[in-house]
Amino acid sequence: MTKKPEEARPYHHGDLRRALILAAERILEKDGPNALSLRAVAREAGVSAAAPYHHFKDKDELLAAVAHQGFEMLAEAMAKAADQVEDPFERVNAIGVAYVCFARDNRALYHLMYDSNRRENFRAEPRKSGEGPGGVTVRALTRAAGGAEVDPLQLELRQVAGWCITHGLAEMEASREFADIKQRLGGDKAFYSAVLAQLPPPRKG
Repeated sequence: MTKKPEEARPYHHGDLRRALILAAERILEKDGPNALSLRAVAREAGVSAAAPYHHFKDKDELLAAVAHQGFEMLAEAMAKAADQVEDPFERVNAIGVAYVCFARDNRALYHLMYDSNRRENFRAEPRKSGEGPGGVTVRALTRAAGGAEVDPLQLELRQVAGWCITHGLAEMEASREFADIKQRLGGDKAFYSAVLAQLPPPRKG
C-alpha cells in the first residue's frame, strides 16, 4: 500500500525544533492561526507527522514556542534600532518605531504573541532576564536619564506607559484615518516617530 506523503517523509532535520517553528511561522503568516496544526507544520517542514511530538506535546506548546521566537525577533529589531542612534532620547524613539514596524510587518505573528488565551503557556517557559523587549526598553530609558538616579517605580511606570502607547500605535497604524497625516509627514516611519515623540522624557532624581 502506498504511504501518504506525510508518512513517507523521513525525520532528517538536524535542528527539528527550529525547523518546525519556522514552518509554523510560514503557515501563520500565509494562512492564519486556524491553519496551524502539528500535522500541517510537519508537512510544511517536510518531516513525518509524528516528528513534531519529539519536541511539542500539542499545538499550544508549539504556538508558545513560536510566540517566544517572535519576542526574540522583536527584541533583536529593537536592539538593532537602538544601536544605530547616539542621542539617548532619540534612542527611545527609535526602539518604539522598530516595535511598530515589527508589528506591521509580522501582523499574524504579532497577534499570536499577545494572544491572551495563550499567555499562561508562554509564561510557563523560561526567559532570560533583561534579554527581551522589556530589557531593551529599560536600558534605553536608563540611558535617557543621563546617569541620574531614577526611582525604580517611575522607571517601571514609564516602561508600561511607553509599551501601552507603542502597542496601541501598532494596533492602529493601518487605520485609514491616519492616511493624510502620514502623507504630510513623509510616510509610515516618520508618522510613528512623530507620534512617539509626544511621550515626555523620563523624570530624573
